[in-house]
Amino acid sequence: MAALSDDVKRFVVQALACYDTPSQVAEAVKEEFGIVVVRQQVATYDPTKHTGRNLSKKWRAVFEATRAKFKDEVSDIPIAQRAFRLRALQRIATKAEGMRNMALTLQVLEQAAKEVGDAYVNRQKTDGKEGGDTPQPTQVVITVKDARKHVSDG
Repeated sequence: MAALSDDVKRFVVQALACYDTPSQVAEAVKEEFGIVVVRQQVATYDPTKHTGRNLSKKWRAVFEATRAKFKDEVSDIPIAQRAFRLRALQRIATKAEGMRNMALTLQVLEQAAKEVGDAYVNRQKTDGKEGGDTPQPTQVVITVKDARKHVSDG
């Protein structure tokens, strides 16, 4: 295993605290520092895993502080906001409909309904009333007219 400087160790600990996988962190270390580190070595810097159980107090404190900050700042990430996701879904639905891709349009509409909440499910809101009006099932009959037969005008 390669000996890592404190800068690299801090980078690894903070990346793991932000829920990056050891493989992702190993690749990031290679890109950022030009050092090849195997994922098994990276995993030893994660105190939530068995391999990181002997992590020093210094790095454990860095990990815990970074994890807490990461969790608190999730609201700063745009995709974590419902309005942002709905705007993105709106753009996708408009583009899909413009391309006449109705299957994708329906999928996007379904996702938007799920995002909003009760709009997708078939629930009746009764405003706290007991025994509200229950809709009665209705039978619908559809007839098809044969277009091959011509109706004479006369």
